[in-house]
Amino acid sequence: MIAPAPRHVAEQLVIVVADGLRPDTLDAAVDAGRTPALARLRAEGAHHVLTTVFPSVTGLAYTPLLLGRHPAPLGIPGLRWFDRTRDHLRAPGHARSYIGHGLRKLDEDLDPAAPTLFELARPALGAFTLVARGLPQRDRIGRGVRWALRTATTHFRGSVAGWLAIDRDVAAVVARRVRRERPRFVLAAMMGIDKLSHAAGQTSAAAADALHAVDAFVATLRADAERDGRWRGMRLWVVSDHGHSDVDRHEDLARRIETAGHRVLAHPGAARAGAAHV
Repeated sequence: MIAPAPRHVAEQLVIVVADGLRPDTLDAAVDAGRTPALARLRAEGAHHVLTTVFPSVTGLAYTPLLLGRHPAPLGIPGLRWFDRTRDHLRAPGHARSYIGHGLRKLDEDLDPAAPTLFELARPALGAFTLVARGLPQRDRIGRGVRWALRTATTHFRGSVAGWLAIDRDVAAVVARRVRRERPRFVLAAMMGIDKLSHAAGQTSAAAADALHAVDAFVATLRADAERDGRWRGMRLWVVSDHGHSDVDRHEDLARRIETAGHRVLAHPGAARAGAAHV
């Protein structure tokens, strides 16, 4: 996490999530002079390496940022999980997945007694945040049919240019609304680093371009705040929800159990008769 040193009472908190960015990747870019806005924040403020949650996936890892707690005690034990008691979830297979249309269930499953920052600090603005409880629909940038179609098309095409364009468009929309509306709290997720790291690796040129987009977004937010006198009262945090280490071997637990002769209930086959919950 990179953030300015606290000197005053914050009037505005802006959290930029550089999704999937590793600390060593960030340090290398800053030290090489490739991200001047982030370098300036680090020099003037603070830089901390934090431990993410388990499992370290987008969505679940937003709960410490937005609720100050780990996801499991809040009712979110995994990105995909089974209700072993069969008391909470019904079909299909007493299973939950926060991917695709199941994303809308994330806010519902969160402990209602634990408020989000969107509920505590108003007015608020969110962009591509998987946790959005308390945020009015008009303030949920990245939700809705148009965004869903665009991100789905980009994802299934594996379009590098498409993810970079989405990040830049989101940054432009958020910067414009922050400048005009001055919300008290903002969380804006930039998805490109994660998506392009999946496609080409964290040290690829494509992922570096996505990091440059984050740097440009930070530069715009700061320049706007300095120009209209908000910078003194702004806290601008740049964080990552999880890292993105290279993996060259993978132990598939579900397949192991299947080869032992058992029927397994595991994504994407989350509704199989006679399957064992593992």
